[in-house]
Amino acid sequence: MYTQPKALRSVLDGRYLEFMMSEQYDIGNWQECVYWLRGLNDTYRVKTSKGLYILRVYRTEIKEEEVQYELSVISQLKEKLNSSSHADVGEYIAKKDHSTYTVIDAPEGTRIAVMFRYIDGVENNLEDEASCYAFGQSAAQLHEALDHVVVDQPRYELDTSFLIDQPLERIIHYIGETHEATAFLQTFASALKERINITSQHGLDMGLCHGDMHGNNNVFQQGEVFTHYDFEWVAKGWRAYDLAQVKARKRQSGEKKDMLWQALLSGYRSIRNFSAEDEQAVDLFIMARRFWVMGLDIAFIDNDMGALDYGEDWLNDFVNEFRGMGIVV
Repeated sequence: MYTQPKALRSVLDGRYLEFMMSEQYDIGNWQECVYWLRGLNDTYRVKTSKGLYILRVYRTEIKEEEVQYELSVISQLKEKLNSSSHADVGEYIAKKDHSTYTVIDAPEGTRIAVMFRYIDGVENNLEDEASCYAFGQSAAQLHEALDHVVVDQPRYELDTSFLIDQPLERIIHYIGETHEATAFLQTFASALKERINITSQHGLDMGLCHGDMHGNNNVFQQGEVFTHYDFEWVAKGWRAYDLAQVKARKRQSGEKKDMLWQALLSGYRSIRNFSAEDEQAVDLFIMARRFWVMGLDIAFIDNDMGALDYGEDWLNDFVNEFRGMGIVV
């Protein structure tokens, strides 16, 4: 029963954020706080007398312990990559009282806000071999550093439960158990999960992963260094899953994809090992990523995207894509 209006997702006024937060940070006098980007979370660009900064306001589903985990990983990576020749990470800024985030009582519930340093650089679309080789080196150094990060805090893993079981449950709840596509999606998910389980028995490289390393909007290049940011999904998983997201990126031309992928692998292997078994598993994780994305779409229908574009055409596109993957006859 409702006694007052209920919001599912608000857009906070940048002027309110400036009013509430400007005295919390030692970053100069605030001149503007502009709503910059709507994504899974909200991004604001803050301009002060000392320069530019990025303020991220997480969606209400992201709890304090999850932000604490992410920031702990970032702070350790920043230290471990201090002398790295190919990789860096975007740095958050602590407040005057040395705390790392602000809790906002938004209309839809609690939201967490974190200030980050603005990253100068360019978004490299990885459309040539040299760029892909350099990105491979950067990804390898990031994984190498992640091997030494320790966070004594519970966290989900990027396993088949996260990538397949949970999305499947969300998908079936959305389309209904009696929908004609349900049986196929259940069979596809079961077959994919079985293949990953079998492949993972061959000793695939596991450890902390970036979790969203698609190379589109989570990395900037500065000279020879790629600066990685947006560590919301960082968790333990298969390193082949991280690299699968780069191989599957859609901004590269089809006829060059394999050449660019091989260049990326060469760059990665110049820093650390990526076995033949890991490489063979990449295509399975591309499939798992797409299944996870389908489930992610559904998670944001009610509070962000709306149902209009997520009907039968959307469903059929995914079903046809999964049928074309050839793991279900």
